[in-house]
Amino acid sequence: MSLHRVNPSELSPPTGFSHAVVATGSRLVFLAGQTALDGEGKVTGATLPEQFEVALANLLAALRHSGGTPADLARVTVYATDVADYRACAAELGRVWRRLAGRDYPAMAVIGAVRLWDEQALVELDGVAVLG
Repeated sequence: MSLHRVNPSELSPPTGFSHAVVATGSRLVFLAGQTALDGEGKVTGATLPEQFEVALANLLAALRHSGGTPADLARVTVYATDVADYRACAAELGRVWRRLAGRDYPAMAVIGAVRLWDEQALVELDGVAVLG
């Protein structure tokens, strides 16, 4: 398995994402959307960074139990109920990402959502990983 991150020099320098990821491997893992739900199904955290940390940890737990690591993530989509807040918290969210997932950034997108399945949820993450 290999993931090759592509960041062409003629594009804006990526910060916290890769412009493209070329993946070769034998298994794909499709990761369902994860919010800041705890083990009892309750949304935890009052702020976007708090919820982002739990949602990312949940996504990585599903990946780990599927046999993968954060470096195997080829694509992550972030759904945020307040994109302006997401941008304002970007530096803190980046620190959370690096602490939990490292510096091998997948291709990413942030999409504004009016609301998520759990009304208290501020952010949801889903993804695709490629395993060897």
